[in-house]
Amino acid sequence: MKILYLNTSGVFGGAEQSLLDIIASVRAARPDWKLTLITGGDGPLIERARELRIAAAVAPMPESLAQIGDAGVNGPAGTQVGRFSLAASLARAATPTAFYARSLGRKIDAVSPTVIHTNGFKMHVLGAWAAGGKTPVVWHVHDYVSTRPVMARLMRLEARRCSAAIANSNSVADDLRATCPGRFDITTVYNAVNLDRFKAEGAVAPLDELSGLPPAPPETIRVGLVATFARWKGQEVFLRALAAVPATVSVRGYIIGAPVYQTRGSQYSLAELRALAAQLGLAGRAGFTGFVQDVGAAMRALDIVVQASTEPEPFGLSIIEAMACGRPVIASRAGGAAEIFEASGGALFHRPGDSADLANRIAQLAGDPARRMCLGRAGRAAAERLFAPPRLAQELIPIYERVAGATI
Repeated sequence: MKILYLNTSGVFGGAEQSLLDIIASVRAARPDWKLTLITGGDGPLIERARELRIAAAVAPMPESLAQIGDAGVNGPAGTQVGRFSLAASLARAATPTAFYARSLGRKIDAVSPTVIHTNGFKMHVLGAWAAGGKTPVVWHVHDYVSTRPVMARLMRLEARRCSAAIANSNSVADDLRATCPGRFDITTVYNAVNLDRFKAEGAVAPLDELSGLPPAPPETIRVGLVATFARWKGQEVFLRALAAVPATVSVRGYIIGAPVYQTRGSQYSLAELRALAAQLGLAGRAGFTGFVQDVGAAMRALDIVVQASTEPEPFGLSIIEAMACGRPVIASRAGGAAEIFEASGGALFHRPGDSADLANRIAQLAGDPARRMCLGRAGRAAAERLFAPPRLAQELIPIYERVAGATI
């Protein structure tokens, strides 16, 4: 069996970490299978795949295509891009897109895969188009398609070329069924977490040093949000919540992450967030670490991890990473994040987008060390029970074999 994984870019975000976890799990379960990765751009994903002894190559996506996205058009991420602006961008990219699809098709033919597994909206469409119906295509959907009006239409058009789909939560699966009704089988496969890399004991990142802040006083409770700078990830809500925490509660907040994707209008800049923190009077109380290579070490440096997404989170990889690190989590009660905690029973919730409610939750948990410890222990136990990596191969291999017409 030869599996070709197609990813939109070579940058590294939650969807890319999930893809690597899948590749590693399938590699361990089926060492005789040939696994190959092709990305639309260079970046750390390529290097990490090669560390897993996976053949990895770049099929450079034209910049005019890479920057297109409708995340901001009625979607969860970014400013409102505007339908006319997006339509103009699509028109300009039409010819480069056609050339790119043909080039990608030649690379697919050279690999001659048994199954193609696509990751990312653009690659769902481009991969299905480039495969030309010759190879079964499995879409791995990590986000709500219905919030992307242009992409939803394109995926409906290409759905006839898709053999099956994987969703990272029941919430995303239901959304995909509503968008592409009756077109293919959809299976929910929750993400996994590396339980050795994400654990309660281990290296601790120097968050104050990374943020350029003086050391925090000894009794300070460290609260952090770990995410890319996509606007719907809630960095603004988090900063406003920090500003609303009573001065009698000694907390310091950290925004851990950076902008990573190319889609125009979809992300905050660091300058925007720093300006907001200054406006809110958070000097010395909020730090910005930038991208941190060892996310587990960053989480172990925190007393509380916050997930502040303003729209329903499709899954919430940072949530299960924090759980695996034994850290208590305060999460937005919506989407896949709510599913995680209904299954595991280990978090405090706040109303999505409500900074005052989040501030109350932070103050509540900051003042209750016993509850923090209880939630942390319950989270680690749930991560071991529900999100161990071997489960990925167990759930995915039957899908690959089914669409390929292979026998177990």
